Amino acid sequence: MQADAIDPQAEAALERRRLSLPHSRVGLKLLRPVARLVSRYGTRNRPAVGSVTDLRIPGPAGDVRARRYRPPDAGDVPTVVFFHGGGYVLGGLETHDVLCRRLTRESGCAVLSVAYRLAPEHPFPAAVEDCYAATEWAAANPDRLGGADGLAVAGDSAGGTLAAVVALMAAERDGPDLAHQALIYPATGVEQRHESVRRNAGIVLDRADLRFFEDCYIENEIHRRNPYADPSNAGDLSGVAPATVITAGFDPLRDGGKNYAEQLLADGVDVRYENYPAQVHGFATMAIDAAEDVAAGIGRDLGAALR
Repeated sequence: MQADAIDPQAEAALERRRLSLPHSRVGLKLLRPVARLVSRYGTRNRPAVGSVTDLRIPGPAGDVRARRYRPPDAGDVPTVVFFHGGGYVLGGLETHDVLCRRLTRESGCAVLSVAYRLAPEHPFPAAVEDCYAATEWAAANPDRLGGADGLAVAGDSAGGTLAAVVALMAAERDGPDLAHQALIYPATGVEQRHESVRRNAGIVLDRADLRFFEDCYIENEIHRRNPYADPSNAGDLSGVAPATVITAGFDPLRDGGKNYAEQLLADGVDVRYENYPAQVHGFATMAIDAAEDVAAGIGRDLGAALR
């Protein structure tokens, strides 16, 4: 589950990101611009795609910013709706541009990246509502995206949780027919007692960070057990889309993600689970070899499911 040491490339990337941590001790007015600045280390050598187009799509509280990526030399292709990470507080179209480009190339699908409303200004369920509305819009407008029918969802960290929630909502509400859900180190069922929290808190996220992001997102205590806030709270996951679940060995969220993969399997959902034992939380958006590897694996899963 966890290697003897962190991947040296990831360790070097962490050193470049140290100025943005710990999140819980930095005010949002500073945290957001610093996070955007640090993310630029991962935006060098952006993979070429066929086209990139910024869009505004209808949401429950007004238009939602989004970005459409199309693969090179593509005709009509299916679409992956992508939700970025950042603890529901940080992140956006730019911070995950390289990852979306990689997923576009590796899957051979169009990718729609969604800039959902952020907490604490817009606490739960604002992000969920935006993400589900974007998925419904994508299902109804394939001609504006990839051109072909076929839809999947994906996301990393908080965005991985949102992708899992959208998959659950689609199943429960007879919503869009999703071929797959790709969850990269999702924040599902995370508990302070987990071994992964005890051993890895402080490498990227410390215990205070976990509480900070949750408190920003969950304004009312009644929502903490809501399955649309955390799908691990769902009593039955049968009927949701097949899944890829990725975790990282040195990530406090590792055990929660692994447990969610097991919960899906127990409810009869097809799952490919893979742990990257030498990696840290956030590695998929770093300028390291493992980020390319995980995008290639997820891209293969998405491409196969959508074709």
